[in-house]
Amino acid sequence: MNAERPLLLVIEDERQMLRFLRASLCAHGYRLCEAETAADGLAQARSRAPDVILLDLMLPDGDGIDVARKLRDGCRTPIVVLSARGQEEDKIRALDAGADDYLTKPFSVGELLARIRVALRHAAQVASGNPQLEFTSGDLRVDLAARRVFARGQEVHLTPTEYRLLVTLVEHAGHVVTHRQLLSEAWGISHAGRAHYVRVYMGQLRAKIEADPARPRLLLNEPGVGYRLAAW
Repeated sequence: MNAERPLLLVIEDERQMLRFLRASLCAHGYRLCEAETAADGLAQARSRAPDVILLDLMLPDGDGIDVARKLRDGCRTPIVVLSARGQEEDKIRALDAGADDYLTKPFSVGELLARIRVALRHAAQVASGNPQLEFTSGDLRVDLAARRVFARGQEVHLTPTEYRLLVTLVEHAGHVVTHRQLLSEAWGISHAGRAHYVRVYMGQLRAKIEADPARPRLLLNEPGVGYRLAAW
C-alpha cells in the first residue's frame, strides 16, 4: 500500500456518479484515478497500482463481472463493486468472480467509506505477511492463537465446525462471504451445495455470541448471498 494517501481506482462510466465519488472521496483524503471503460480500467489497474478498486458492473465495453475476474487474475488489490444491479444472482456472481465487497446503488457516503476502510485494513494485513492473532469487534473477541472465543467478557465454547465457520468470517471480516465459500472453507468442497448447513450453524453461533440472537449486530445476513461479520 502507498505510504502517502491511499489511491482509489474508480471504474465507472456514469458521469453523475463519478462527480459524487470524486467529491466525497477526495474530501476524505483519498486520491483518485478514474476510468470510464473496462479496457481503461484494466490498464490503469496495471499501471497505477491502486490500493482499492471501485468497480461498476455496467460498462460500455464489457461486463464488470468479467473485469473483476480479469483483475483478480494475479492481482490482490481489494475490489468493491458499486452497482445498480442489486439482484442476489448479480452479487453472488461478482463475489465469486473475485470481488471483495458489493454495494448496491444508491448508497451513503458513510457506508462506502466504511467498506473502503475495511478493504484497506485487510490489504495491509495481507501485505504485512503477519498472521492475525486476535480479532475484536464490539464485544466479540477471538483469540486465534489460542483458539478461544469471548463474548461480552465471557468465554464461549464452540464446536469445531462452529469455530471453523467463525474463523472463516473473521478472515473476511467486514466483507460478504457467500454460502458456497463458507461451505467450502468450513466443511469442504464436497458440501458446496448444502446451504442449509450454513443457516443451521449460523443460528447456533448467534445463540452463543449475539446479545440478542433475534436482532444480530455481529453476524449479519446478506439475503440469498451469504453472511458478513461486522468489523467495528
